[in-house]
Amino acid sequence: MTYWIINSLIVFALCVLLAGVLIPQILLIAYRRKLFDEVDERKIHKGLIPRLGGIAFVPVILLSIALIISVNITAGTPQFGNEFSNDCLLMTALFCSLQLLYLVGIADDLIGIKYRAKFVVQIVCAILLIGAGCWFTTLAGAMGISHLPSWIGMPFTAIVIVFIINAMNLIDGVDGLASGLSSIATGIYGISFLLIGEYAYAVISFATLGVLCPFFYYNVFGDVKKHSKIFMGDTGSLTIGLILSVLGIKLYTHPYDPVLNFQPAVLAFSPLIIPSFDVLRVYMVRIRQHHSPFLPDKNHIHHKFLSAGMHPRTAMVTIITIATLFTLINLGLSRILNINIIVLTDVIIWLVFNSYLNIHIRRHSETGSGTNPAKKKP
Repeated sequence: MTYWIINSLIVFALCVLLAGVLIPQILLIAYRRKLFDEVDERKIHKGLIPRLGGIAFVPVILLSIALIISVNITAGTPQFGNEFSNDCLLMTALFCSLQLLYLVGIADDLIGIKYRAKFVVQIVCAILLIGAGCWFTTLAGAMGISHLPSWIGMPFTAIVIVFIINAMNLIDGVDGLASGLSSIATGIYGISFLLIGEYAYAVISFATLGVLCPFFYYNVFGDVKKHSKIFMGDTGSLTIGLILSVLGIKLYTHPYDPVLNFQPAVLAFSPLIIPSFDVLRVYMVRIRQHHSPFLPDKNHIHHKFLSAGMHPRTAMVTIITIATLFTLINLGLSRILNINIIVLTDVIIWLVFNSYLNIHIRRHSETGSGTNPAKKKP
């Protein structure tokens, strides 16, 4: 265990260092080539800000992991590389899928791509992962279902993967929100995988957390006037969403481990409750209003906080805090309650919270107490 903790920390530190060096270079190129995010009525940021921060994510993660594998083999400790080769088919599928989404994300951030084309690529990535063995073989007792046959589990997994990718893409609407929620999730996943002995996935989790930390700094604390502020763009949100979907599925389908002392399934979905519940609510609202569920609007949870009179940074901190509380509460409940009761409790809390927020928005609108500054897409 100590060996893997040390290596996980080294990978984390290496990703922080490399991303911290690479992101300023991306900023420099973006400002020189005038590669900025376009401002429109849906986006809440002001000023010319690059949206290419996600370009650093995949190369840094892959380079750091490959470098540490090489160092360990050279040092005569091949178990690090062996841990990845033991699940080499899924690792290969994951890295290939990341490259596909990475290229699509870059193209979308630079010239724009229709959402249908992005969906096709996401489905292809899901098929690659499912073919490599990453699919729901169980629902861990949710809805009374333990075992899932392949003809149900595989298409269900494809839906979940595409859903999580888009949930992370759509929650990226306030500085630090997508990266903050993803950091919470990858931190929880990394610790969980260490405890249950899935060390390769622990390394991937901490590597992802490592690239998110410096990005979070530049995204939240960067200054537009000093050319130090950047967005992750679709390149970042799509690839991070894919990583979270794979990590979440692996943890969800892992058998109960007394060392972990929590239900792995609860640990898997709890950090993703906010983006998942939010995108479900938004899609349902759009369909009820006879709009396409894929057309953007300003009805996401961060938009609602802003409409209630909250500052964007305060909204970001509040949403991340709520996501953390959801996770902690669920972990506590998982020791005494069935997963179905936990999910039902989460849904009820979410509905009550949204109802309260809607009432607060109406009151704020009636008092006419001003508007809010803002940032980015739906």
